[in-house]
Amino acid sequence: MLVGERMSKPVIHISPDLPINEALNLMKRERIRRTPVVQDGKLVGIVSDKDLLNASPSPATSLSVWEMNYLLSKITVKDVMTRKVLTVSEDTPIEEAARIMADNKIGGMPVVKDGEVVGIITETDLFKILLEMMGAREKGVRVTAEIHDQPGVLAALTKVVFEAGGNFIALNQVGGSSSANRLATFKVTGVSADALRTAISPLVDRIIDIRSA
Repeated sequence: MLVGERMSKPVIHISPDLPINEALNLMKRERIRRTPVVQDGKLVGIVSDKDLLNASPSPATSLSVWEMNYLLSKITVKDVMTRKVLTVSEDTPIEEAARIMADNKIGGMPVVKDGEVVGIITETDLFKILLEMMGAREKGVRVTAEIHDQPGVLAALTKVVFEAGGNFIALNQVGGSSSANRLATFKVTGVSADALRTAISPLVDRIIDIRSA
């Protein structure tokens, strides 16, 4: 899965000369939390709603509403935007984009092609992918089990689930409690939780969780 398949597009972007109150109103209206800043067709920064809110006067200020509006009109996006922007391309693997975002503690990145912004990939896009990968919107029996990390174990596990009448909705695995095992999480239909427990028990080190979901 590549970024280009899951990025949000078309992209709502703003000018660096836009007053921050107008930028904040735009983001509220469009229900977005960050947007690329573009000038002459090129990416020059990125700004989030937090950047804009942090630049706004405190509610406890003694300034009048006219004084606040005047000050806000003088502060533009270029004054608060992040200028050093991390970007990805459309052919970046989705997990690589997620790694960059996690390592740099950012919630989104513009997707750039030939110097122009063609999309944006955000944490919301990644959450949607996680929902799909875990089969979260489909009903079935969800299992998390610790399996031995050796060739053939996963193949044997899927075989017994099939023989029990199960049909896979999702199947994922991550590192286990040691280098000798892995945690497999899967969701299936067509079989009861009890029948599934009986079928897989001889093949797994332990069943951590099994439930209808």
